[in-house]
Amino acid sequence: MIDAPEPALPLAWPVDHRPERLAITAANQSAAAWLATPALWPVPVTLLVGPEGSGKSHLAGWFAAHQPARIIETADRHDPEALFHAWNAASRDAPLLLTSRLLPRDWGHGLPDLASRLAATPLVRLGEPDDDLLAAVLAKLFAERGISVGDDLIRWLLLRIERSLAAAQAVVAALDATSLARRRPVTIPLAREVIDGQFSLF
Repeated sequence: MIDAPEPALPLAWPVDHRPERLAITAANQSAAAWLATPALWPVPVTLLVGPEGSGKSHLAGWFAAHQPARIIETADRHDPEALFHAWNAASRDAPLLLTSRLLPRDWGHGLPDLASRLAATPLVRLGEPDDDLLAAVLAKLFAERGISVGDDLIRWLLLRIERSLAAAQAVVAALDATSLARRRPVTIPLAREVIDGQFSLF
């Protein structure tokens, strides 16, 4: 995991969920296409499964920003009875999106009625982000903070940060804070200082 340095300024930053700001590559193209057409789902519920840092929360936020949907993240840790009722309450006008790192068979909830609902739920998988997705996300995050960077910095970071979207967010936040504190532009030398001094790479 990545440990960010002490920030010079608060690091909270609005996430931009506009469709044109969602980074789409081979790693998440199928999932994004499915979430873009909830009217075509066989039931008004979908389960999005992927490893930590694969972009589940970002896709869920993008989905919820464009329709009156309910999102339950880390559904495998949710109360089974409440999850069962949420499934039953989902509708075409208010679809339900569940996210989890685990497949339903590994949830261990022990509720047969919920198991039958989950068996009927379309499952969309996300893999670990590929280089194209990480590069697009890094470029987007820098742009949203008004930071101009070159492709050389993006390529340099891809070789050194953890393979997750959370890592991309953390490193951009750390570089932004350090750049402001030191009044220096975001460059490879600054990134090297931040990563070598503060970040555990893998």
